[in-house]
Amino acid sequence: MLQPVIQEQTSGCGIASSAVLLGLSYAQMKATANAMGIFAEDPALWSDTQYVRRLLATGDLVVSATEEPFVSWEALPDMALLAIKHHWEGDRPFWHWVVFERVEGAMRVLDSASYLPANVRTDFAAMQPKWFIQVGASTLSA
Repeated sequence: MLQPVIQEQTSGCGIASSAVLLGLSYAQMKATANAMGIFAEDPALWSDTQYVRRLLATGDLVVSATEEPFVSWEALPDMALLAIKHHWEGDRPFWHWVVFERVEGAMRVLDSASYLPANVRTDFAAMQPKWFIQVGASTLSA
């Protein structure tokens, strides 16, 4: 079962979500990201999936090469990065990264936002994902 990681920067949801999936602390993932030239303050990070893909590639995970439209919670794979709070600012899309996991049939979302009363969420109707990226352990892939 994955553990939530709280983002320590206003725009650090991609770093925090990557830390959740890789089993690292925010500080460890931030150090890795910064060493790779990835900084939470970079506005490009807020509307591009390649940054989290690069971060996740540092671990033993298989990450889908494509983003898939969200259809329903039940249709999601057992582990995924979800884009919620999707909106446009000018001609650029923006979103908030969260991690979805299904364990023994129970669904939950790990949301790194520091302002939440609880970072493990089951208020599915409130989240309204736009799309997702499937994530899995490489030892499980065929």
